[in-house]
Amino acid sequence: MKTMNEIRIITATKEYEKDFWDAMRFRPNADLNMRDAKLSDTGSFYAPIAENAELRKTIEENCEIRSLSTAIKSYDGGSVIWAADSEDYAEFMPENETIPGFNVEDDFTKFRVGFHKLAGLVKLTSDFAYDAGFDLKGYINERMGKSFARAEDRAFINGTGINEPTGLLHATDGAEIGVTTVSLKYDDVVELFFSVKPEYRKKGVWLMNDRTALALRKLKDNDGNYLWNVANDTILGKPVRICNDMPDAEAGAKPVLFGDFRFYWITDRSPISLMPIKELFALSGRVGYLGFEFLDARLVRREAVKAIEVSSD
Repeated sequence: MKTMNEIRIITATKEYEKDFWDAMRFRPNADLNMRDAKLSDTGSFYAPIAENAELRKTIEENCEIRSLSTAIKSYDGGSVIWAADSEDYAEFMPENETIPGFNVEDDFTKFRVGFHKLAGLVKLTSDFAYDAGFDLKGYINERMGKSFARAEDRAFINGTGINEPTGLLHATDGAEIGVTTVSLKYDDVVELFFSVKPEYRKKGVWLMNDRTALALRKLKDNDGNYLWNVANDTILGKPVRICNDMPDAEAGAKPVLFGDFRFYWITDRSPISLMPIKELFALSGRVGYLGFEFLDARLVRREAVKAIEVSSD
């Protein structure tokens, strides 16, 4: 079995790129030269390096949480790897004193990084797939990339951690509860802001869906001043980002998050791979493309992001 470094070398060649797109256009025997870059568990082929980069770019542009978080590549580990996060230290100290931060065992928080498979399907009329003048690369990149982005955002918000990433709203491994309220009020938002430590407020971002944003846009203090700054779409000086996978402000929900989302780590475990499908859709005159990516994600420092929870009482 080829190592990931060997796969990178293979998929970077012009020969592989040509064979790959010949296979995507169902040209005979095109896949025979690609066997070294075939995934045994999916039957798909690793995308050429340039195409993988384009797909990643489309995903990043359309996935709200990716644009806020920290993305890490770990292609060479096993199905499960272990990562760790720790506090950083810097302080003045007298001569001959012990340097702080060296109590390694107690200092690190260790967490598991899985290998979750995300699959996407794009269908296309067969005439276009066979037409050399049709921009098949652009079509797959746009459709597959946006499909992956939507699925990722859903998991990064609501994921259970079982066969999918652990979402920001996870009850025990997601954001901490900063405020509990029966309905969203001006003071609740201010209280959430100050429940987050200053070190996380510095790069803090608000996250909510459209309906919650509309409700906060209307909130005023006792002097009639709006909470929301319409000049730059900020609340208390921090930007508001919209992700409609966030829940509405209903009983039992966590409709507003605030904090430093850079502590939400997304670990990409493998380059994206694709597989052409012909027979399944032949009767309808279509072909399909299955895409796969392997990844995991979780909030590595829960105190960095906090939530408003709407009480059912």
